Amino acid sequence: QVLLGESGGGLVQAGGSLRLSCAASGRTFGSYAMGWFRQAPGKEREFVAGVNWSGGNTAYADSVKGRFTISRDSAKNTVYLQMNTLKPEDTAVYYCAARGGRTVAARSYEYDYWGQGTQVTVSS
Repeated sequence: QVLLGESGGGLVQAGGSLRLSCAASGRTFGSYAMGWFRQAPGKEREFVAGVNWSGGNTAYADSVKGRFTISRDSAKNTVYLQMNTLKPEDTAVYYCAARGGRTVAARSYEYDYWGQGTQVTVSS
């Protein structure tokens, strides 16, 4: 069982930055691959970024490549999403997710545990 809690969301102007954090419970955090997803009003949940169990392999949605960076600190049981050059279309609820497999995954059904989400709003 893994419990996840996101923080760091908020309101920011276009071009600004935010860093989301996801704190995980459980002694086996280091064996889980992690991901960030987002869901805008009226849209389906979409993959944003993922990182493997060791932090050595990452993947990004095309829409955020070059602007967002996912990382993890296993000593702190935390995964981060650094978001730079934010755009209004990045506005969404952002969810952290964990999967029992060690490799990066981009599909929501591949993840076993989910956080409650944190709102990110980017104004133009």
